[in-house]
Amino acid sequence: MKRLSSSKRVVSNEVKGDIEWELRPGGMLVQKRNMADAASAPMIKIKVSHGSYHRDIVVPAQSTFGDLKGVLAQETGLEPKEQRLLFQGKEKDDEECLHMVGVKDMSKVVLLEDPASKERKLVEMNSNQSVLKACEEVAKVRSEVDKLSEKVIAVEANVRAGTKVAENEFLVLTELLMVQLLQLDTIEADGEAKVQRRVEVRRVQGLVDTLDHLKARNSNPFSSSCNAVPMSTKWEAFELSSTRITQDWESNGILLQFASLLAGICNQSFR
Repeated sequence: MKRLSSSKRVVSNEVKGDIEWELRPGGMLVQKRNMADAASAPMIKIKVSHGSYHRDIVVPAQSTFGDLKGVLAQETGLEPKEQRLLFQGKEKDDEECLHMVGVKDMSKVVLLEDPASKERKLVEMNSNQSVLKACEEVAKVRSEVDKLSEKVIAVEANVRAGTKVAENEFLVLTELLMVQLLQLDTIEADGEAKVQRRVEVRRVQGLVDTLDHLKARNSNPFSSSCNAVPMSTKWEAFELSSTRITQDWESNGILLQFASLLAGICNQSFR
């Protein structure tokens, strides 16, 4: 008990003598480093190998491996928590001092990327590539829908002007729009691509509804637009789930609508 109290007095006296201590991770009590002293401390050059790359890093001799990770983060883009530093075949903790484990000028240190971080980045990269591919596929459909939209606008102008439009033109345009809807249904999309696909699906649905309305008005040009009854389309079958895409359910609904349109075309051709 006397020895313990004596050691306590020594620490207390050293603190009074302007010696400051700090507790490092792991419970190690070390003398607190002064930044001015660290800046004036001798510098050493460390050879860091990272895969096929080799870098010469200059740091103060009394730096820790955590300090070295901070410098390497600027050089490699790897965050300190994503780094593993090995010296003489052993991984070192952030709080370990370079000079205490034998790191000297021109010593070699190996930098490895944490496997979990590497795997996470790979998953993110694959996900980004999938989203990009889906966006490109949606863009192709959007281009085709733009062309069909212009034709719908032209038909609408003729109907409003009182010009009789052939029934077959309504059927053909509707069929072409349904083809694009089927194409959208085959695109597996997440994130931004999923949002873009949903927008195009609703856009196609709107154009088909417009054609139904115009077809009814074209059949009875003397009726007012408010009395015209457009064909009822069960678009809820095409709505995409906000949490998970039920492709089988959507495909069945689209195929049923598509089959109905084809039956209408066939009936029209036999008349």
